[in-house]
This record gives sequence, structure tokens and C-alpha cells, in this order.
Amino acid sequence: MTTGVKPSKLQLLKILGPGLVTGAADDDPSGIATYSQAGAQFGFQLGWSLLLTYPLMVVIQAISARIGRTTGLGIAANVRRHYPKWLLHGLVAALVFANICNIGADLGAMAEATRLLLPPAPAWVLVGVFAIICAGGQIFMHHKRYVGILKWLTLSLFAYFAVLCVVHVEWSQFLLGLVWPRPSARKEFWLMVAAILGTTISPYLFFWQAGQEVEDTKTEPIRKPLLRRPAQAADALSRIRLDTLVGMAISNLVALAIMATAAATLHGSAVKEIESAAQAAEALRPLAGSFAFALFSIGIIGTGLLSVPVLAGSAAYALGEARRWPVGLARQPKQAKAFYGTIAVATLIGAIANVLKVSPIKALVWSAVLNAIAAVPIMVLLMQMATNASVMGRFTISRRSRVVGWIATLIMGTASLGFIISLAFG
Repeated sequence: MTTGVKPSKLQLLKILGPGLVTGAADDDPSGIATYSQAGAQFGFQLGWSLLLTYPLMVVIQAISARIGRTTGLGIAANVRRHYPKWLLHGLVAALVFANICNIGADLGAMAEATRLLLPPAPAWVLVGVFAIICAGGQIFMHHKRYVGILKWLTLSLFAYFAVLCVVHVEWSQFLLGLVWPRPSARKEFWLMVAAILGTTISPYLFFWQAGQEVEDTKTEPIRKPLLRRPAQAADALSRIRLDTLVGMAISNLVALAIMATAAATLHGSAVKEIESAAQAAEALRPLAGSFAFALFSIGIIGTGLLSVPVLAGSAAYALGEARRWPVGLARQPKQAKAFYGTIAVATLIGAIANVLKVSPIKALVWSAVLNAIAAVPIMVLLMQMATNASVMGRFTISRRSRVVGWIATLIMGTASLGFIISLAFG
């Protein structure tokens, strides 16, 4: 793309990549469950949280991508180079643990959604099948073909726009919820706010988008790290900005559609508490019809097939870079055995975790809260790296990005702290 020239539709499709897939993966079954629970429990009251998170997501994700494209190294590799080992090990441990919890919750939600459409199928078999599909695609498919499939899977998100079209929404209440925050001292309120923030601004998304930018510098002959090819900076940073703006916009619009659907149908109904991801979809059947129910269920499956590989892949990038392993989906399995082994093991452990008798919706919401808490120190580190000339050379972020990035970090920290305080004294 030439700087300053408006891209055509065809060019736009080629430009969209890491940011689009990252934004779509953000609306994983964990996110779907969290937004559904928020709408069912609070109606349209929390719509403002998704309007607030959009600029914060854009800046943090663009910073992550910029670090990868500028240095040619992922986030963990940069931490290894420039920061103490204890910080690296703590960061990677927190990320891997949170990702595995999220993988388990997502696989369980996908199995439940499938059983709504195919009731005779045993849940444990479905969990195993989805785990094999998600891990096998990354391990055995060619990188470019696999990334292409991930792009196509983003279309599954449009199921939620279709669902919204068939339910009755009080648009005045929807708009009021977008622009008028009404904070509460209740523990449940802060739990939900922290969960929404944690599922929209999640650590695994930082590592994935940075990692995919690094992959591009290795697989695309004309793309090189900006520290080595500074002349490419204008086009590269423009592409990253556009890619991230579009990807995060789609992510938040889908989240709003899910929350609004739940608010319009489940809030104030006989369904007071959602105990499983399947119940969230099932509750729509009598209120919005079988079509909405089926689309909602299909959306859970499609987004899970997109997000579980991103979760496992980001864990593998972080651990591999920390351990100095050969990493990258562009490598053959025999060239990066430990990297691909991490993908397989993380997915396997997540699948096994479904044996535990934990409420799926609670697992999904709590994994989002865990992401919110883990994100704060990682965001602080991202901001430190992005403003450090020894890491970024002359490509440190702008003053505006610094301000918005630190605001995002402060908001995430405040929501997490508010939840912890309300849990202790609520």
C-alpha cells in the first residue's frame, strides 16, 4: 500500500491480517459467555464498557504489533533481551496458565454448543475432536493456508449480527447504556466489569499479534524488521494501524451485538442466572426463535475454532522465545519440535481440564477476570518497551499513544483492583 492512497477493497482484504484475526479471536467463547452474562444480568447498563475499550484496544494491540515489526522479535524475546530473568519467567508463567485455563473453558463451551445442535454426541468426545482439529491445523498445515483459514473463520462472527436482527431491541435503552455509565459498589458489578475488560484486552492477544508480525518478516520477502529496513516504516506502520483499527472495531461491534441480544431477550426474563454456555444459547430459543438459537450456537463453535489456536499459539510463542527455542508457524514441525509440542500440550491440558466439574459459564467468566489481572503487569511492560529507544530505536511510540496506552493500563488496573476489593469486603 502506498502511504496516503486510499486502498481498494481488494487491497484492503490483503492488508487485513494479524489485526483482523486477533480482533476476531477476541470474541472467543469466553468473550461470548461474558457478554451474554453481562447482558442477562445488567441489561444494557454495561454497553459503555465496550465503547470505552475500543480506543484502548487499538492502541495496545498496535503497540504490540509495532514491537514485533520493528524488532523482528516477539514480546517475550524482547523481554529476555532487555529485562531481568525473573520478570520474563513470571510473565510467561502467568500467560501460559491463563491461556490453558481459557483453552479448557473454550473447548468446553464449543462441546456444549455442538450438543445443542447434535444432542446424542458425548461431550468428552466433542472436546477431544475440537482439541485435535485446533492443534492439528497449526501443526500440520502450511502457515499461509492456515492463516487464510483463520481469516475465513472470522466470518462466523457475523452470526451475532444476524441474531441481533431477529430480536426486539429497545434502542433508546441501548444508546443510553453506551453513553451513561452507572457504577455500582456491588461485587457482581466489578466482577463483570473486570471480566469484560479481561476478555477484550487480553494478554494472549498482545503476544499473538506481535508474533504474527514477526512471522511476516520471515515469510514475506519484502517485509523486514524496521530496525533493519527503516525505509519501510511509513507503509508498515500505516498497514498495522489500519489492520488494527478494523480488527478491533469488528471485535467490539460483535461484542455489543451479543450483549444487546442477551439484554433484549434474557434480562428481566425467567432466566436469572446463566449456568452454562449452552443455557445462554438455549434460553434464546423460546424468546427469539430456533433460528437465533442455532446461529448463536454456531457462532460459539466457529469462534472457538479461531480462538483456541490463537491461545495455544501465543503460549507457545511466549514460552519458546523465553527458552530460546526455534519458534514460528512458518517452520516445519521437525524444525520447531518444542514450539509445536507446547501447542499440543497446552491444548491437551485444556481438554483434560474439562473433566473437572466446574460450571462452564463460571470458568469462562473467571478466566476473563484472570486475564484482566494478568494483563496489568504485561501492559506496563509493553509501555516500557514501546517507549524505550534501546528496544525500538527511533520507532518509539508517539506521545498520544503513550497517553492512551497508560490510560488503558490504569483503567485495567482500577477495574481489577475494584474487583479484588469488592471480593474481600463484599
